[in-house]
Amino acid sequence: MNVEMKPYMMILRQQRLVRLAKEARVLEIQAKNVALGKKVKDPAATKAVKGREASYYRVTCKDNGRGMPHDDIPNMFGRVLSGTKYGLKQTRGKFGLGAKMALIWSKMSTGLPIEITSSMNSQNYTSFCRLDIDIHKNVPHIHIHEKGENKERWHGAEIQIVIEGNWTTYRSKILHYMRQMAVITPYAQFLFQFVSDSPEKNVTIRFTRRTDIMPSVPLETKYHPSAVDILLIKRLITETSKQTLLQFLQHEFVNIGKSHAERLIGEMGPDFSPKMSVKSLTPQQIVRIHQLFRQAKFDDPSGDILSPAGEYNLRLGIIKELHPDMVATFSGSAQVFEGHPFIVEAGVSIGGKDVKQGLNVFRFANRIPLLFEQGADVVTRTAMKRINWNSYKINQTQDKIGVFVSIVSTKIPFKGTGKEYIGDDISEIASAVKTAIQQCCNQLKSKIVKRIHAREQQERKRNLSKYIPSATAAIYDLLKQTTIVHASKKRRFRDDNADLLKQVSVNSLTKDTFREKLAQHVEKVDYEMGLEYATQTGVNEEPREDIYIESLDEDKKNFIDLQSPIFVFRLYH
Repeated sequence: MNVEMKPYMMILRQQRLVRLAKEARVLEIQAKNVALGKKVKDPAATKAVKGREASYYRVTCKDNGRGMPHDDIPNMFGRVLSGTKYGLKQTRGKFGLGAKMALIWSKMSTGLPIEITSSMNSQNYTSFCRLDIDIHKNVPHIHIHEKGENKERWHGAEIQIVIEGNWTTYRSKILHYMRQMAVITPYAQFLFQFVSDSPEKNVTIRFTRRTDIMPSVPLETKYHPSAVDILLIKRLITETSKQTLLQFLQHEFVNIGKSHAERLIGEMGPDFSPKMSVKSLTPQQIVRIHQLFRQAKFDDPSGDILSPAGEYNLRLGIIKELHPDMVATFSGSAQVFEGHPFIVEAGVSIGGKDVKQGLNVFRFANRIPLLFEQGADVVTRTAMKRINWNSYKINQTQDKIGVFVSIVSTKIPFKGTGKEYIGDDISEIASAVKTAIQQCCNQLKSKIVKRIHAREQQERKRNLSKYIPSATAAIYDLLKQTTIVHASKKRRFRDDNADLLKQVSVNSLTKDTFREKLAQHVEKVDYEMGLEYATQTGVNEEPREDIYIESLDEDKKNFIDLQSPIFVFRLYH
C-alpha cells in the first residue's frame, strides 16, 4: 500500500467580479412580474441596503487520492443521495453529502457551476466535468464532460467552486479545523493558501507530515441483531438472496450461528419454522422478530472492524502541532452501545504553543474534527464536570490544558440536525470517555509529581547555598575564639580538635576553605538524594530531543517495523 501523500491544497481566491448568473435571475423575475401586470420598482430607485458588501471566493481542493471513475462523476456530485450508506462500516464524514452541499451552496450564492478534475491510478487520461444540479429534478446539469491527456500521470481529484463567504469572520474556524485535521492525521500533509488582491493579506500555512504509519482500513460487517429496527429488517428481507428464515438469520446478522438461529426461531412461536420462506413473513411476524432481538442476549460485536487513529499517531499529532511541555495518551479497548462497537482514544497535554489557559477541548468523530456546539458534547461535559483536575496536580483554570478525545464507531450517535456534537445520554460512551481522560491524567500526575520533587530539590539546594556565606563566617569566628582559649591553656581539647584549631591559627584553614567545603557537601547531599529518588522512581532528567520518522522512497522500503502503542522501532537491513 502506498502511504506517500502529496500536499492537500486548498486555495481561496477572492473574486471581485459581478455575478452575472444572479443578475440574470433577478431580471428574469422582474420580466415575469411585468408579464403578470405587477408593478416593478426601478432598480435605481431602490433604497440601498445597509450592510457589508458581499465577497466571493474561488475555493480549490486538490488531493492525490484514488480518483473517481469518469462515468460516475456527474451522479457523484449532481445527484443528492445517489449512493447509500446502508452497509455497516466506519465511515468518515457525517451525511455523505459534503461535496453536494458545497455545490448547492455555490448554486444558491453565485449560480455558477462546479468544476471537477480527476484521474485514477490506472488511467492515462484525466476527466474534466463542469456541472451544476437541477434541485427540483435532482439530476446533474452537465455543461462539459470530457477526457484530457494525463502527461504527469497524476491521480486524485481537484474540485473548484465559487461561493459567497466571509473570510474575516470565519478565518479562525477554518484554520482551527485544519490544525485539528493535522493533529488527528499526522501521516498526511496539508497546504493551505489564501490569495488576496492585496499581497500583504495572503496566508500560507503548511501542516507537515511526520509519519508514514497509517491506520488500518475499516472493514464492513453485518448488522448486529440488537442494532436493527423494523424498517431495516424489512429492507434486509427485501434484499437478501437467502430463501428460508434459518438461512436469513444465520447469514444476514453477525453473532448468530445455526444452533442459535434455530433456538431463536423456536422462541418466536408456532407461526415460525426454520424452513419457512423469509419473503412470506407478514408485518406482524417481522415485529415479533424485532421484539425477540431486543429481548435476547447476543455476543458483542468485534471491534476489529474499526479503524482508530492509533495512540502513536495521536501522540505524534499533538506533539507536532502544539509542542506541549508534557503529553499523555490512552487508547481504550472496544466497547459496545446498542449493538455498535466503538473505541475511545484520548490525549491530555500541558502547556504548548497557541494554547489558552484553562481547558482546550478537541473533539473527533471517526477521525473528523467537530467544531460547533461544543458545550453540549459528551467530551466537553466530561472534561468540565466529571474530572477532578486538582487530584492530578493540574490547575484547571491556570494551566494550559489540551484535552483530545477521538471516538470511532460504525454508528456515531450525533445529536442535532447539524451533527456537530455527540450526546451525553449514552452511558457507555460517557463512561469510556471519562476513563480514557482519567488514564491520561494518571500518567501526567506521575510526571508532574516528579517535576515538583525536582523543583523542590532545586529550591532546597538554592536555600542551602544561600546560607553558606553566613554559616561559614559564623563557624570560622567560633573556631578563632576557640583557638584563643586553647592557646591560653584554660581548656585543653582532644588531638583531632587540637589539630583543627592549629590549622585555623596558622591560617591554613580560611573562610574560603570552609565555604568551598560546605558547597561541596551541599552538592554531594543533593546528588545522593537525587540518585536515590531516581533509583526509586526511574526518573531520567537527561535532555531529550524530538525525533520524527522520515518518509521513505517506494524503492527503499528495506525495513521492518516493530510497533507499540506509543512508538515505532524501525529496523533497517
